Amino acid sequence: MKKHIHRKGEINLDDILSGLYSRSDSYKIGAIAVFIGIVRGIGVKGDVERLEVEAYEEMAEDRLEKICRELEGREGIVAVEIHHFVGEFKVGEVLVYVAVAGSHRREVFETLIEAVERYKREVPLFKREMLRSGESYWIEEYTL
Repeated sequence: MKKHIHRKGEINLDDILSGLYSRSDSYKIGAIAVFIGIVRGIGVKGDVERLEVEAYEEMAEDRLEKICRELEGREGIVAVEIHHFVGEFKVGEVLVYVAVAGSHRREVFETLIEAVERYKREVPLFKREMLRSGESYWIEEYTL
């Protein structure tokens, strides 16, 4: 099983793209789409200073792997990769990379959207925003 949960700096976009290009079936790839999620500086309750991300790692790994494998079963999709970071992050730092490689752009774009929506909904990731005011709160996104 490929690792999906990382500490900051363990993997970058170049690593992910290099892995896609070096696959034995890379000749089937006609399009790659990437979603990069970053820490935004404005939260629901004010200006964000930093964000803490935690995961129930074993379950998160299993669910991310399941999402990737299910989406890779689609016609025209060669690979789906989701790499989420845990730890403490400043505004503007990367939290997640989602990459989808496939034969044609339409399938790739549609699958990328579904991969992002599914990981947000299905994976036990927990985020706490720390505001410039000193207040902090947990963001409720995970629903399963």
